[in-house]
Amino acid sequence: MTFTEPPAEGFPVLSLPADGIPPVVDTPEALATAFDALRQGSGPLAVDTERAQGYRYTAKAYLVQVRREGAGTHLIDPTAFEDGAPRADFSAHAAEFADVEWVLHAASQDLPCLAEIRFLPVRLFDTELAARLLGLAKVSLGALMEQALGLTLLKEHSAADWSRRPIPEEWLAYAALDVERLWELREWLIVQLQAAGKLGWAEEEFAHLAAHAADPARPRKEPWRRTSGLHALHSPAALAVVRELWVAREALAASEDRAPGRVVPDRAITELAARLESERKHALTRGDLRAVRGFGNRVAARYESVWLDALDRAAALPRSELPARTSPTDGPPMPRSWERRWPASFARFNRIRPALVELGEKLEVPVENLVSPDHLRRLLWDSPDAIDAEEIDRRLAESGARAWQRELVVPVISRLWSA
Repeated sequence: MTFTEPPAEGFPVLSLPADGIPPVVDTPEALATAFDALRQGSGPLAVDTERAQGYRYTAKAYLVQVRREGAGTHLIDPTAFEDGAPRADFSAHAAEFADVEWVLHAASQDLPCLAEIRFLPVRLFDTELAARLLGLAKVSLGALMEQALGLTLLKEHSAADWSRRPIPEEWLAYAALDVERLWELREWLIVQLQAAGKLGWAEEEFAHLAAHAADPARPRKEPWRRTSGLHALHSPAALAVVRELWVAREALAASEDRAPGRVVPDRAITELAARLESERKHALTRGDLRAVRGFGNRVAARYESVWLDALDRAAALPRSELPARTSPTDGPPMPRSWERRWPASFARFNRIRPALVELGEKLEVPVENLVSPDHLRRLLWDSPDAIDAEEIDRRLAESGARAWQRELVVPVISRLWSA
């Protein structure tokens, strides 16, 4: 194994894969060879992905790293196997490893793009989630490698444009190292979980992740409201400008497979909309558009007519079709807004939430892992004055809370419900 000089912290830097930098698997022959080797290996399957978020519109995988003891590391380019389809299909290969545990770090980040190529585990171990359940202060892969194995893992290519071809050799080394020692980290975490009496909790969490890995993402209502800087706008007319520009930008970004922020930045959209308010205008003009720097970059300027059409649409909207100042919700509002309309629920939340935080601290588990904030809001919002523990448990189970979570939090919630 090759290391560089130890950094100031005293941990050696893992700089090159033990077996050298693997070639990219991008032909049917290489893919067959890779999976034949993996079948001959033993133990868990370490898996990671690299995406091009911040560069591309989609969040698909541009590289899938797979390693198994005795089989080496294989760097698979799924885009080479799309055969004219939007995504490759590795379901047959996934089925070959249905009885094998897959080890991932921060699985919730990788599973959506693995689902797109139908390469999903039946059983998994998530090293980041395990670390959270242990209450470790730092749960990044690099921090865990240092604590568990005494090694530093460099992360300088984590935000790279992985859609680039050919992929530079130093990036491939980085990608291979992300899975090279995952199985050792898993072993260390299992020992820690067993010692803390939390292995059963982790197993329930991992089973839940695997069972829901193929679930489609729930679409957001009015996703344009997540535009940076929107909080500074107050009039429905300015919000309409943001909405129309956002929709136009989204269509362009999708058609070019370019990250929306690389077409025109969020701040440019809200800065332009703010001119409507600050200058008390009814409509924005070409001059207003050109006065905002973000609309002058090479890509945005090419589509000036698109932005002007969006501004015209916003200006032509009747009052009844302007967006509301606040977003419609598909669930409970945030608890801070409950006091006036649901005072009993507001008081109940402010009794129960601190007690759950205290329980999490005692168990050394972040409260958000002990009980999902969304599950707690749905349970407590506009809630009845009297309810028994069995009903609390049933409602939490319907929301998706796991058995280990309910066992710990239901006694606390029921005790404080009507206090």
